[in-house]
Amino acid sequence: MHRMLSAALTIAGGYLVGSIASAIIVCRLFGLPDPRSDGSGNPGATNVLRLGGKKAAAITLLGDVLKGLLPVLLAAAMNQSADVIGATAVAAFLGHLFPVFFGFKGGKGVATAFGAVAGMSWLGVAGMGLTWLLVAAISRYSSLSSLIAVSLMPVYLWYFTGAWALVVAGVVIAVFTTARHHGNIRRLLAGEEPKIGKKKATA
Repeated sequence: MHRMLSAALTIAGGYLVGSIASAIIVCRLFGLPDPRSDGSGNPGATNVLRLGGKKAAAITLLGDVLKGLLPVLLAAAMNQSADVIGATAVAAFLGHLFPVFFGFKGGKGVATAFGAVAGMSWLGVAGMGLTWLLVAAISRYSSLSSLIAVSLMPVYLWYFTGAWALVVAGVVIAVFTTARHHGNIRRLLAGEEPKIGKKKATA
């Protein structure tokens, strides 16, 4: 019973930490517009970069990564099972997508996904990072790089951990991240997605 309660609290804590919307908090601290209604409308580091520059974006990115990483590391430090660690990673990630503190309107989740995977496997997140860099160097599309890196997440988790609970967590995160990028996918297929270093064309 105690172990079940500990697992439930760990997973719930992961969701609550994930619900801390870094982009919205940073924009408020820097006196910037609400990222949910300005720029691309996405509360993530890329939109904060447009609205407030590199410093605000870097803080947002760090916050998004840490809120995926720290709950998973805590679950591991508590000697929770792989099932609970994987569930905590998913909970933190879903907290970013659907933050309870900010009307359930969150970001696309790539940075938080990287943080969650880092907690499950440092080698796994290294593989994702190298994948992102390789695809970005070839295609110059940030969104395509993120989609491919996240899609390969379950493969890296299987290869480096062999824990199916973590692989399932990776699949869930990959599916939700891909769904969140539906607009980017449409633009990629239409040849309208802006490349790295180029601003999105105005209507």
